[in-house]
Amino acid sequence: MAAATILTLTALLGLTDPLVAFHAPSSHTLASSGTDRSSSLGEHALTRLLSDASSVFGNSVEVQSNTSTWMESYADETLLVHMNIPGTHDAATWNYSLATQQSLLHITALVNDIEINPAAFRCQDRSMVDMLDAGIRAFDLRYAYDVTNTTLVFWHGPAIQSETATVDDVLYGFYHWLDQHPSEALFLSFQYEGATSMHSVNNAGVQRMLFNVLSSPVARQYILQTTGSIGTLGEARGKITLLKRFDFDMLPVSYTNELPGLHFSPASWIVNSPNITLLYNSTTGATAYIEDYYQPQTSATSSYEENIKWKLNATEAHLRMAATMHPDSLFWSFASSTNLPNDPPVTPEIQALGLGNASTPDGGVNHRLVPFLEGMKGRRLGIVMFDFYETPTDLLPLFLSLLPPGK
Repeated sequence: MAAATILTLTALLGLTDPLVAFHAPSSHTLASSGTDRSSSLGEHALTRLLSDASSVFGNSVEVQSNTSTWMESYADETLLVHMNIPGTHDAATWNYSLATQQSLLHITALVNDIEINPAAFRCQDRSMVDMLDAGIRAFDLRYAYDVTNTTLVFWHGPAIQSETATVDDVLYGFYHWLDQHPSEALFLSFQYEGATSMHSVNNAGVQRMLFNVLSSPVARQYILQTTGSIGTLGEARGKITLLKRFDFDMLPVSYTNELPGLHFSPASWIVNSPNITLLYNSTTGATAYIEDYYQPQTSATSSYEENIKWKLNATEAHLRMAATMHPDSLFWSFASSTNLPNDPPVTPEIQALGLGNASTPDGGVNHRLVPFLEGMKGRRLGIVMFDFYETPTDLLPLFLSLLPPGK
């Protein structure tokens, strides 16, 4: 376990042996024993937290590699808006399968009177810790109350990802990983997931709980405490930049003002748009340019090939814009998509990877982005969110190589 995480956790949980406090001046041996016990207890507490998070975060095993520390090669003064940051859409869904659904059936059956097709809601195949070690630095996270309305957990629509791995648990996984990789900077996008269960609501309780999780003493140590601006890599190393795709509209305005990060109000985020212009700082005029065309507007019976092409065209157009316009602004593109209402339904995996047969001869969006990216070497593309990022195998390495250090 990283010492910084253990010490932080020990302090936050108050794990100081009472004998040390009262007798330390006269008993060095006892004080040493108490310190050892506190450190040991802190390590056990962290181990338990990581275990609780594992069904969503994955199993934390320290990895030091070129991809787990790729930001190390970039100078501190590098502006984050000048970098290419790979991300994953609906990152928590990697472990959602028929087996997961069946294990949670007793929960979902109580709140959802529908049958859920796992393939409709799964957007990833690798755990979050695997994503981190592979080089992913931006994560799309969807939260809501669990079915008891007492904790915050991860959902994708009506598909609950885990009833036990809370948002707070998973954040400890990110904190611990950052302690092991202090050269890296992470971006966590939080969005309230509606339509989760029949009794779910984005009320003051949900909003206050999210605020408490993101503003706790330990969160303040790992979340970059700047608001409405995005600066240099050096300022962000070892930290999380919050991308706040939520409003605290049920709480006093002080809650919004106190939470750091970049605010992208859902009220301003145009649904299913290939080109969103969103002002996130009215004082400085800081603006983000966003592509979130997640469902191609094809005919109701369009082919797989047509859906893939429509999405690819939208993403490539936005990436060309990122490469040629507004060099000091934030660009954020989603290469992810789906079209479940289509006949036949198009799942996230089919859109990203194709079918592997003559119906999609050139693969999915991921495969077709490879030749496009080859032509973008040396260009800034910004944050790009992928589904099933590890396929094809050259996609992520290519993306990471587009802007070598010093460019």
